[in-house]
Amino acid sequence: MKIIHSIKELKVIPNVNIGLVPTMGALHEGHLDLVREARTLCDTVIVSIFVNPTQFGPGEDYNKYPRTLEKDAELVASVGADYVFAPTVDEMYSNSKTSVHISELTSLYEGAFRPTHFDGVATIVLKLLNCVQPQRAFFGRKDLQQCAVVEQMVTDLNVPVDLVFVETRRETTGLALSSRNAYLSPEERHTAPELYRVLNKTRLAILGLSEVKRATINPVLTNSIEELASVGFAVDYLDIVSFPAMQPLDTENGQAFLVVAAKLGKTRLIDNIQVFAR
Repeated sequence: MKIIHSIKELKVIPNVNIGLVPTMGALHEGHLDLVREARTLCDTVIVSIFVNPTQFGPGEDYNKYPRTLEKDAELVASVGADYVFAPTVDEMYSNSKTSVHISELTSLYEGAFRPTHFDGVATIVLKLLNCVQPQRAFFGRKDLQQCAVVEQMVTDLNVPVDLVFVETRRETTGLALSSRNAYLSPEERHTAPELYRVLNKTRLAILGLSEVKRATINPVLTNSIEELASVGFAVDYLDIVSFPAMQPLDTENGQAFLVVAAKLGKTRLIDNIQVFAR
């Protein structure tokens, strides 16, 4: 496996059945699942490792975000990556005056709490797709709204790539793997799996409703938010949404997911589970 740092170096890689796995590093088994999936479907697997400054808002942890390139490169090499693309900020953004904005999908949930986040995500993903020119790109479903944003961007801008969304990897406790789990104290790690437990409890309660509509859903969501608060979470949002529209569910048609973001101490966790696909 080879680590490359420049866009120029990418251009010498034969453009035949390339799979791209975009990451910000600090890799865990969830990221490695993406690499494994890419390895099964692609002839060449490129993992990008780039801590993207444009998707961090004021007061967020850009400077503190862990940068562990050597360890990350060893991990992805162990599951079959051929290249790591680890550019500098100057390489990706030198004198850049352009950004990508996806309307509607980014107005609620993560977009409401992190107003510039998805502009940064869409911009860097498009830049990476243009630089690497893969046939497939792989993303984790834990970041569900990100998946919807990238899918909309690829469709709207006619980007010639197939997107593959890979299911969330979890600890045995149910806690979704995340680089930010490292910020949890031992006591908070004991509490953190409650997020997934309450999501599942909420899902069952919604499926048990005689009629799924806002008037019957809202009390269920309120009870779940109160339950999370009782064990120490400060909930930013918990809702049932349509996918990929990422709007509050008002019909039983299509795919529905529960999405949640909540702080435990200083650590902000996100998660989601599918409720139904009808």
